[in-house]
Amino acid sequence: MYKKVNVARLSVFSNLFLILIKLIVGILSGSVSILSEAIHSTMDLIASLVAFFSVRISDSPPDHRHPYGHGKIENISGVVEALMIFIAAIGIIYSAINKIIFGGTIESIGIGSVVMLLSALVNSIVSKRLYKVAKATDSLALEADALHLKTDVYTSLGVAIGLGFIWLTKLYFLDPVVAILVALFILIESFKMLKKAYTPLIDVSLEEDDIKIIEQEIANLKLKAHEIRTRKAGNYKFADMHLEMDPDIPLKKVHELCDLLEQILKQRISNLDVNIHVEPLEKISET
Repeated sequence: MYKKVNVARLSVFSNLFLILIKLIVGILSGSVSILSEAIHSTMDLIASLVAFFSVRISDSPPDHRHPYGHGKIENISGVVEALMIFIAAIGIIYSAINKIIFGGTIESIGIGSVVMLLSALVNSIVSKRLYKVAKATDSLALEADALHLKTDVYTSLGVAIGLGFIWLTKLYFLDPVVAILVALFILIESFKMLKKAYTPLIDVSLEEDDIKIIEQEIANLKLKAHEIRTRKAGNYKFADMHLEMDPDIPLKKVHELCDLLEQILKQRISNLDVNIHVEPLEKISET
């Protein structure tokens, strides 16, 4: 939990820094693409704050009101973040179209390019840290935050390249055009994250690899199972199943076999909660 919270806090402070310098340079230069990046970073900041609080809550232990834990708060966080990115992209497109219609010039192109490259560097470093912790802890909230910063890396590089072309060609209409391309890229990424964050909220099954592990370990113990059901909430995974056993096996042995299977599955699949229902194996009458 502390590792997740610490890296989420790092994302918050890095976004605060980038928003400040982008706003200053964007206002001074009059570049709508730089201002669009400031808006993007503002949404990233909000997303980072959402991720920061969600990872703190999601790792809280189960309680009377939430017997399955608080893992789905990370999925809700991911949905909120994806929707915020979508809204930001629409705002960028609106501002860019206004500039295409009414025109305008850009000042301090060199400083603007440097700021965009600095933004790309900072977000690249923080994004990699977020992805590393997200993968280690299976945190959807941190993965969503990392995705935000990853898109910011590409969009910042795009704006820097666009400003470079404007400096060489003096074609100022390229500024809003680049901003629109940035926004379209953001829209695509937000849709991907929305899909990934939303599907666990309707209790879709675990990944096929996890299901194969469960089936494999059941077979390794020479057990039979049916009605294997799985789902995921944040970084927590759940599996329940019906095991068929010989009705003549002593209850103590049945309990030991169930405990052994549960222990093996938890070793193979992190953050897994297993619920087993035992049924008597129907014997075929010999004639």
